[in-house]
Amino acid sequence: MTDDDKSFAEMFQETAASTKEKLRPGQKIEATVVRIAKEWIFLDLGAKSEGSVAKNEFTDGEGNLTVAEGDKVQVYFLSEKRNERLFTAKVSGGAVAGHLDEACQNGIPVEGTVTAEVKGGFDVRFSGSVRAFCPFSQMEMRRIENGEEYIGKKFAFRITKFSEHGKNIVVSRRALLEEERAQQKETLQESLAIGQTVTGVITSIRDFGAFVDIGGIEGLIPVSEIAWGRIEDIHERLAVGQEVTVTVLKLDWDQDRYSFSLKDSLPNPWDEISGMFSEGSVVTGKVVRLTEFGAFVALAPGIDGLVHISKLGAGRRISHPREVVQVGDALEVKIDSVDPEKKRLSLSLPMPAKAEGQETGKPGGKKDKATGEGENQGDFRQYIAEKKKETKPMATFADLFNKGK
Repeated sequence: MTDDDKSFAEMFQETAASTKEKLRPGQKIEATVVRIAKEWIFLDLGAKSEGSVAKNEFTDGEGNLTVAEGDKVQVYFLSEKRNERLFTAKVSGGAVAGHLDEACQNGIPVEGTVTAEVKGGFDVRFSGSVRAFCPFSQMEMRRIENGEEYIGKKFAFRITKFSEHGKNIVVSRRALLEEERAQQKETLQESLAIGQTVTGVITSIRDFGAFVDIGGIEGLIPVSEIAWGRIEDIHERLAVGQEVTVTVLKLDWDQDRYSFSLKDSLPNPWDEISGMFSEGSVVTGKVVRLTEFGAFVALAPGIDGLVHISKLGAGRRISHPREVVQVGDALEVKIDSVDPEKKRLSLSLPMPAKAEGQETGKPGGKKDKATGEGENQGDFRQYIAEKKKETKPMATFADLFNKGK
């Protein structure tokens, strides 16, 4: 025997020994069915190790066997007696009822059926007759809105209390969900990165944004990251249970805080703005925000332009844009400049013909000595008032937006 052969033999022996040492009550392993006897199924665990599981754990409701020799099965280690290893499976057969106490002590999941909603939780049955109680707080990781949707369904549970010889059994599904989630999170930490696109499900909606679960972690989509345009009501865009594709913005594993962007996965309207608006053109928009330095006007979904305060008074000094326009006003504006790189649109108000003539020094621009204002100021205010009364639909810009595409 060569040194390599000896080394391999030693490694084989060590593997077999380590398998016995590492098995602990409740440990889940995959085994191969090697022989089916009258009451027991014998398993090959690998590394010259064997075990057995009660045959009735792999029978259906009519008593038919559900496995055959050579099949791979998932089982949980229960105990070892006289060098014989005993296993159980996560099924709702009669054997589970007999092993519930051991399952409780060893943390082995068992499968049960939710039969009814009772005070404080749910009635769960194992083997059709063994009764257990699952509190509402232990059925899901979040608050349950409709308990009826769980009735009649089968789930895996962990037994958290087993007393009075099985007359008082309390189970938890949440414990298993949390363990599964922890494993998913650990996997995500190795693969997830900022800027990556992932798929998730909306779990709740708040005024400041929506929470999305991507499987393993749950994070926030801030309201500013839901769409390129301004959002009046988040519920008009998103709904609980909706599947979305989002981009990872922030990952704070220590604080368990994560944020995502929905709009980054959507087409950016600024990428096509060059074909939508040309300098000097006059279009209709909606006033969406007022600041001390001007009024922002929405021209298309995700595209706002600024009318600077200096361009709102027609030459007259005003202290705030609200003196001329209000949020919600439909307003005709002129495109002064377009800067796609900085995502900026500079706008102004198209002057009425008479006011333009007066500004260029044409007759009619006399100053009212009593008010200290030129006649063109009254004309301009009247012009703005008339424009506010007009009901030009925003479809003008939707058409323009679609035309640009």
